[in-house]
Amino acid sequence: MCEASAYLIQDGKETLVLESVDIVEPLDEGGFMLRNIFGDQAIINARIHKMELVNHRILFSETETDITDMVNRSST
Repeated sequence: MCEASAYLIQDGKETLVLESVDIVEPLDEGGFMLRNIFGDQAIINARIHKMELVNHRILFSETETDITDMVNRSST
């Protein structure tokens, strides 16, 4: 399995955004669209802090505004 879990670092704590992420796509307006193997997706207004691919983790850190929207949290 090559998927990763995406986390947002807020106040020094990691908050899970989405598990089993296989697509990370930058958005024109800033932030990223994350999609997992189940079709769930999240849009996050953050920057990539660090990627730990061996540990299957993508860490995002807050920008001026944090998570903008959580979209389509159920499979379609």
